[in-house]
Amino acid sequence: MTIPKHSPDMNPIRSHTTLEGKLDHITYYNEDNHYTIARLKTKGVQTYITIVGYLAGVAVGQQLEITGVWDTHPKYGQQFKVTSYSVVLPATVDGIRGYLRSGVIKGIGKKMANRLVKHFGDQTLNIIETHTEKLTEVEGIGPAKAKRIAQGWQEQHAVRRLMQFLHDNGVKSSFSGKILKLYGENAVDILRTDPFRIANDLPGIGFQIADAIALNMGLSEDDPQRIRACIINITEQNTSQGHTFIYQERILERCFDIFRIEPEKTLEKLAVLAEDRQLVIEPAFEDQDEPAIYPIRLHQAETAIANKLKAMQSVPIKDAYPDSERITSEVLKKLAIQLSTEQLNVLQEILTHRVAIITGGPGTGKTTLIRSVNAIFELMGKTVILAAPTGRAARRLTEIAHCPAATLHKLLGFNLEEGVFERTRDNPLDGDAIIVDEASMVDVVLMDHLLQAVRMTSTLILVGDIFQLPSVGPGNVLADIIRSQSVRTFELTRIFRQAQESMTVMNAHKVRQGQWPDIALPSSNDSSEKRLSDFYFIEKHTPAQVVEAIVLLCSQKIPDAFNLNRTKDIQVITPMHKGEVGAINLNRVLQKALNPHHSGKPNARMPFKHRDKVMHLKNNYKKDIFNGDIGVVLAKNPNDKELTVNFDGRIISYEPEELEDLTLAYAITVHKSQGSEYPAVIMPLMTQHYALLQRNLLYTAMTRGRQLVILIGAKRALGIALNNDKPQKRFSSLALRLA
Repeated sequence: MTIPKHSPDMNPIRSHTTLEGKLDHITYYNEDNHYTIARLKTKGVQTYITIVGYLAGVAVGQQLEITGVWDTHPKYGQQFKVTSYSVVLPATVDGIRGYLRSGVIKGIGKKMANRLVKHFGDQTLNIIETHTEKLTEVEGIGPAKAKRIAQGWQEQHAVRRLMQFLHDNGVKSSFSGKILKLYGENAVDILRTDPFRIANDLPGIGFQIADAIALNMGLSEDDPQRIRACIINITEQNTSQGHTFIYQERILERCFDIFRIEPEKTLEKLAVLAEDRQLVIEPAFEDQDEPAIYPIRLHQAETAIANKLKAMQSVPIKDAYPDSERITSEVLKKLAIQLSTEQLNVLQEILTHRVAIITGGPGTGKTTLIRSVNAIFELMGKTVILAAPTGRAARRLTEIAHCPAATLHKLLGFNLEEGVFERTRDNPLDGDAIIVDEASMVDVVLMDHLLQAVRMTSTLILVGDIFQLPSVGPGNVLADIIRSQSVRTFELTRIFRQAQESMTVMNAHKVRQGQWPDIALPSSNDSSEKRLSDFYFIEKHTPAQVVEAIVLLCSQKIPDAFNLNRTKDIQVITPMHKGEVGAINLNRVLQKALNPHHSGKPNARMPFKHRDKVMHLKNNYKKDIFNGDIGVVLAKNPNDKELTVNFDGRIISYEPEELEDLTLAYAITVHKSQGSEYPAVIMPLMTQHYALLQRNLLYTAMTRGRQLVILIGAKRALGIALNNDKPQKRFSSLALRLA
């Protein structure tokens, strides 16, 4: 009996060869996509060969028939790249016994395998697959045990049936792991009967899978179900790029160019989606010269934000506030800070506004103002709430303000299981004043939830730097509010004397203005002494040179010169994930260089070692751990069944299925660094990053470093970033709604 072949590789280029042999050893196996590196002992002329490819559900000892091409890996030599394979199930009694004794079927051990084969002989596998009820004839197998054996057989072969189905429908088999996690052994039936279900259940890649299956199964290109899915997919992609709406004409163009759907059909379905309240079609207004299409949630959020901010500002402030002398003395007494004239004027005026914004670059006194506002509100007997968008930003705010700060999600009582917030307009926040730091990171949906929970009589102060990268989620809220000129905005421009002594601060302001940073090495009156700076540019011309220099800086030069911990205190921040100087490769190289001796070799099941620097990737309110939090691996279970991580004193345990929430963090992307500060920052800049070389990205990375910032790479790449002050425009209407 042979399980049908299926092809993980849809694009064969070279002539294919078919081989048969016994799987001798599995070197590497990725549980998510089934990518496998293994050794095969070929049939006939018995030779051991290395095979690589997507091989789902295979086990050592199985007989395989594989089809593929020979390839030469630059490091590992000759390999056989598998493009399709089948498992050749044994037909003889001895073969069946050996197959079952290998443990490939859950519920069948060596003793049970012997009993089964003794009872059913060469029909054993056929009985397991098609006549499960007969298994109870064997000693030691009751109905429950028989059911478990049948389930084990189904699990073993479900993935292969799914991969065959995907192959038959022109879909990459590497998606099978994700689909099986979603639908289990019923995956094929679900995809066959309702292919577009996966478009909703698997964001990102689900639509492409659904569309390929639907078309291959005969669904017409202009089927209403397909048109709906295409429109929803286009709007979701648009949202993932930070926009809150997309112009109608753009949807018509994309549906026609990509999906071959006539504009008339698209317009008809748009009208239906609007009638069903899934999308909002807003007529052209102001500088929007054509209709705009919004996901209904984003339209509601924009509209609600504008209405709430206008309503709050219509409520007069009746409280008496202290005069300048009282403010000055109170701040001096509580904070030991002498306010500048600019800070005093801003502080006085803030007290007269229901909603206010404080913005400015590094060293301009935003932190001092937050602390001062907090002190004055307390003097007036008001309760103050401090918050920030992320866990790391909230902890940093707690440190600088010397008052507890919470994440916005925690403040609003987000219920992860139900996806709702406890704090709403019916259950508002208790604070008289709410101060939100790093407000540029707040997207349009989260800002809507915040404003719903703010009482009309409270004071709201948003603090942020709009020259940094915008929020990961849709919208550009803080920048839009400032641009509308509808909320009093205080832009701090004076760089204080202490900050002027920092080359990093001064160079960050130069970058903000598009000027070249001062990259000259610091001098000293004593020619025998080289004075250390807090900012350096190290010129390197190739990615390999950059990687080598980063390793040397992290492992030796920075720890020795600045007395910093080489893992905890130094953060490499890179523009992108991929490439030689991307986060993925840098993490691999730095793990080897900075953590070479600790026990526990990383593997596909457990890719981390003791003392590895790791980052958490998803908000987990039950564990009080958030996206972007960085910690150190304390220990891992010897059987790779549990991992323990220390996040600044918070000890968090991870089960195997939770490990996808972690990644190595020796190097992170600029986006992941937002809201954080590190003692030392190293940023590679190469022309290979061309698409991401933007002024605000460079500025964001530079402002993450407290004591030291090092840019390393090509001057040309630095110049490209400085000259690129046109980051991707985000389409949103909040500024127009406020203006």
